[in-house]
Order: sequence, then C-alpha cells, then structure tokens
Amino acid sequence: MMGDGPAQGRIQWDILGDTAWITIDNPRKRNAMDAHMWRQVPEALTAIEADERVRVVVLAGAGGTFCAGADISDLQAIGPTVTDDPGQNLPVRAETALLDCPLPTIALIEGHCVGGGCQLAAACDIRIATPSARFGITPAKLGLVYPPSSIQRLVEIVGPSAAKLLLFSGEILDAERAHHMRLVDEITEDAHARVASLAATMASRSALSVAASKELVDMARRGEGLDGRARHWQRLAATSGEAAEGVRAFLERRAPTFPYRHDGRPPTPERTAAG
Repeated sequence: MMGDGPAQGRIQWDILGDTAWITIDNPRKRNAMDAHMWRQVPEALTAIEADERVRVVVLAGAGGTFCAGADISDLQAIGPTVTDDPGQNLPVRAETALLDCPLPTIALIEGHCVGGGCQLAAACDIRIATPSARFGITPAKLGLVYPPSSIQRLVEIVGPSAAKLLLFSGEILDAERAHHMRLVDEITEDAHARVASLAATMASRSALSVAASKELVDMARRGEGLDGRARHWQRLAATSGEAAEGVRAFLERRAPTFPYRHDGRPPTPERTAAG
C-alpha cells in the first residue's frame, strides 16, 4: 500500500504479519520529504492504527538512507516558520502523529538521518541504526528555528548540553557518537534483521501491557502523575482476561493467546486460533 503522491517522492506502507512498515521513498533526494510526503505520514498512521492486525510500526527509508530532512525547494509549502498554530507546520504534524501512535514505533536508520529525518526518528519509541548512519540537526545552517516540540523531545532524549551541541553546530555525527549521546539505542550491522526480530518479539507480548507501558513511560517523561492511569490499566488487565491468560499460559508452558487489541475490539476468531 502506498500514498498517491508524485513519482519523485512518496510514503509507502505495507503490513507484514503483525508489523506495519512505513517507508520514506524519495531516493533521488536521499529521501528528503516534500509537502505531500509530510502529509502522508499522519494519513498512513491513521490507517495503520485502525488495522487490528498491526502490533508494531517500523519507520525506514528506501535505498539505504533514512531521510535527509525536508525538501528545501518545497519549504514554503511545507509550512510557515512563524505561526501560533504548530499544526500548520507539516513536519510537526507528522512528528505529533508518531508521538501519539498507541503502538510501539521503531526507527530503522541507515545512511543520512538529518534535519526533519532526525525529527521523525526522535518521535519513534526506539531507534536502531547501522554503523554507516549519519545524524545531524541543521536549522542553524539555514537560519531557521527548530520547532519547540522537536527541541523538547531532543532534550528529553540527549539532555540539554548535547541538544545545544547538535543545534548550535549543525554537525553531522557518526553512529557511534550518536549512540554515545543516546540519540540511538542500538547499532548493528544488519539493522533490518534486528528490527524485524525485535518487532516480532514485541508483537508476541501482551498488547495491553505494551500499550500501558508506553503511555505510562511517556507520562513519566512529561513529569505527570501515573497513579490514576496505572490503576486504569491494572483494572483492564484484570477485567479483560489479559492477565489471567498470561498466567495460565505460563503455568501450562504454552504461548499465550492474549485477548486485548489496541483498538479495543476483541480478536477475530482467526486471530484467536492463530494465537
């Protein structure tokens, strides 16, 4: 499945088993994203989140590179740099859609991950890169101001000092240095295999436990109190049969067939039979 964008650039997405793979596809420009592509990211996520088969979302780039950022030639269409409404800025809308996705999200990073590419990767829950990956946040090279939401997320990930280093210099960092400052969670030669394996592992776990963990970790990151939402998830684990199935499967030494789905719907008979 894919967006109906122009031939030079598009956001593609496919569902393989339990995993939705979103691909940034504009290799002639190192996957730089024009306005149409930025619009397609929230559209793809809306469709993916409505599909009960999907348990994990992977964001990757075509042609051996992740994303070189916004297509500067289309900057005016991408969104205003001065606005009281962040929603008018297409990269911020795409970033917000990733941050708000209830499913776990993984960025698979090869080659260039620069500017808006870093913005998208940072909005994912986990970032896994190849040794050849290169990272940079470059508004200072263009006289632009990085969006507040993106600065907030960057500071949460790498801390204020490293965020300033990235923003002040616009330097391109190799994967090892990015990993050292926590911009990347793992570096591996075969990132595709690692991401596919990790996604399969996540998909085999309780969707309720994963969803609860994602929400509560994000609340903790924002400094919010967790008790109320934690009690909500604990009650749901008890009343939905999720916890009972997990414990029963453990005692019976079999794979669990968890009943909870992220969209709130019960599993279909086919999914239940498949386990």
